[in-house]
Amino acid sequence: DHVKEKCEVLQQSSLYETEPVGYDSQNWFLNSAIKVKTTLTSKELLAFLQSIEQIGGRVKTFKNGPRVIDLDILFYDNQIIKEDDLVVPHPRLHERLFVLKPLHEICPDYIHPIFKKSVKELYINVAKQKKVRKLY
Repeated sequence: DHVKEKCEVLQQSSLYETEPVGYDSQNWFLNSAIKVKTTLTSKELLAFLQSIEQIGGRVKTFKNGPRVIDLDILFYDNQIIKEDDLVVPHPRLHERLFVLKPLHEICPDYIHPIFKKSVKELYINVAKQKKVRKLY
């Protein structure tokens, strides 16, 4: 609901339970994706999402470690952004089933601005990876 303070939610995927990636000795994650419309710049959106993470109780631990909440900007229009604190499209989204499964549900035809492949094509390439269960 915090996202709705500064963004209009256009689409929301189902909720998925997924095996952890990188550090396997932790509980499964819950993942979903939303498509939003906002007047925020990419930097403002990043700061806004980080403030939601803080409200949600996120504490930095270690890479791929357990976390209460993790909000990422996967795409921002068709922009390619490479800055110290923000890289868009997300640099590993094309490798991660837990990202592509919910993204495929809401925008299968969206074309990745770097790879020039649809989300559907990227999803098919990783569909046999770790397990993903649709909860609702």
